[in-house]
Amino acid sequence: MATGAFPVDMLHEDALLFAIADIAPRAPTHLLLIPKQHIPTAGDIQMEHASLLAHMVMTAKQLMDERGIGPRGYRLAINVGEDGGQSVFHLHMHVLGGRKLGPEG
Repeated sequence: MATGAFPVDMLHEDALLFAIADIAPRAPTHLLLIPKQHIPTAGDIQMEHASLLAHMVMTAKQLMDERGIGPRGYRLAINVGEDGGQSVFHLHMHVLGGRKLGPEG
């Protein structure tokens, strides 16, 4: 996706990551933040990735604020491994909002 091999509607792109809408949304707003650097799962994160993770969180905040959702609240989720619900093995963060979310989404 980052290279253009798979066409997607980018909602945000910078040097470190890009954001797209989830194709199977679980909330009125459901974005995916995807780092350009390949990291298979959150279980593979090292201390050297700390600034990338902070950038992901700050980008999520910016995107939700732009949509008027920030003040009401939203959820950040990273699925880790098959049992954790990860189906694409490239680190990505789900950003969900636009309605009251229950304990499991």
